[in-house]
Amino acid sequence: MKRQSICRQFTVIFVCMTAFVIIAVWCINNWALEDYYMDYKVKVLEQAYTEIDQIIKREMQTGESALEGVDAVLNKDAHTANDNAEELASVVQELRDTSNIMILIYDSISNQTLLSSARDIEILRERVQRYILGQGTDNQEVLVRSDNYMIQKSFDPNTKTSFLESWGFFSDNGTIYIMSTPLESIKESVEISNHFLMYVGLAAIAVSAVLLYFITKKMTDPIQKLSILSEQLSNLDFEARYEDTPHTTQELSCLGQSMNVLSNKLKDTIAELKMANNELQKDIQEKIQVDEMRKDFIANVSHELKTPIALIQGYAEGLTEGMAEEKESRDYYCNVIMDEAGKMNKMVKQLLTLTALEFGNEQLSMERFNLTELIGGVISASGILLEQNEIEVEFDSSKAIYVWADEFKIEEVITNYLSNAIHHAGGEKKTVVKMLYQGDRVKVSVFNTGNPILEEAVQNLWTKFYKVDKARTRAYGGSGIGLSIVKAIMEMHHQSYGVTNWDNGVEFWFTLDCSNISV
Repeated sequence: MKRQSICRQFTVIFVCMTAFVIIAVWCINNWALEDYYMDYKVKVLEQAYTEIDQIIKREMQTGESALEGVDAVLNKDAHTANDNAEELASVVQELRDTSNIMILIYDSISNQTLLSSARDIEILRERVQRYILGQGTDNQEVLVRSDNYMIQKSFDPNTKTSFLESWGFFSDNGTIYIMSTPLESIKESVEISNHFLMYVGLAAIAVSAVLLYFITKKMTDPIQKLSILSEQLSNLDFEARYEDTPHTTQELSCLGQSMNVLSNKLKDTIAELKMANNELQKDIQEKIQVDEMRKDFIANVSHELKTPIALIQGYAEGLTEGMAEEKESRDYYCNVIMDEAGKMNKMVKQLLTLTALEFGNEQLSMERFNLTELIGGVISASGILLEQNEIEVEFDSSKAIYVWADEFKIEEVITNYLSNAIHHAGGEKKTVVKMLYQGDRVKVSVFNTGNPILEEAVQNLWTKFYKVDKARTRAYGGSGIGLSIVKAIMEMHHQSYGVTNWDNGVEFWFTLDCSNISV
């Protein structure tokens, strides 16, 4: 269901209320106005009788004839009139001009007309005589009755006209009067009033409806803007703002500004929620990653330990069952067991190191040390292994280079690189260790002659337990963990690392910080 606007509702309500009031007034006028007019005329007639009777009483006391001087006053010949005559003339003139009441006064003894403001004097005289004689009572409705006069509603069948009449005697008991006013004028006035009210009411409704529409529109436009703003806020459009207009009230202005503040707070709150959600998603991803790492760790460890455990178990059972009776055989069995146990021990240590690095349990101990001296020590420690594999090492140890890093962990990196070079050296069987300045960094590279690494295998070198040549790696006891340790250590240092294939060999490298260090 479509809802109407406040502007339209206000307009409709106002028009309906105005129409109701006009119709109510029209009905009241139609039903009660005539009676009200009649009551008003009755009071006028009563007041006129009282005023004229007072004048006649004064006439009786002073001896100044008011009736004889009225014509002079009415004819504007005030020099020949007395005060009583002027007052009486004023009353007669007001009755005639203001209230449309005709009056006839005559002497009951002489039957002489003393005063008349009516044209048809004989008709009034005949009518009042009938009333005095008690004739024509079927057509009269008495409204007021007193000792000296009577006010009644009369109907003339000849003219088919209704009259409101007052007739009787004044206090001198000799002067007869009749005052008459047609009721048709009252009815006509009521009809005219009702028609006028209807036309004016319709015009008032139309004009007021138009004015009210525009006035309420000016008042409701800010409300409409607030409604649009709230809809935009519900759609998370926080760039929308409320702006005051010249016709905006203080209350709506405060509401609009409050919505602007609400918009800013919602914007900030949602931004915070998004940040919190991102952090939560990050934590979830890290948890998922940790779980996957844990699963991979268990699976790889189980796989890597399966072979040495099986060999140790097999040779141990052979010794137990006396399969190696000769000393050479027993020594061989024992050497195999010791060799496999050593490989297991080495792999477990590497796994513990890698796990500590990946899970953030290891902390860097940054210090300034001589990199040249460290590399030389690693090469010396690998001397026996180099001789066994008949590998020549080329390294310039004449220049001391100082760097900032964790010396113990960098030693492990160099050891893994050198061990990898020794076990994979071919061709000339030569290993070259270099240190080159690159701005505020030092690039350390370990090159070994031999076959390049397949391009599809390069990207997987840093994945733990990955082996390019599984048979060869197994032969020297490699576990595929060494380069993963290198990756973890270098990422902790926020340094670069990588591998480069050459035509005659492979180069592994990493960088270290040497800024603001004098050589």
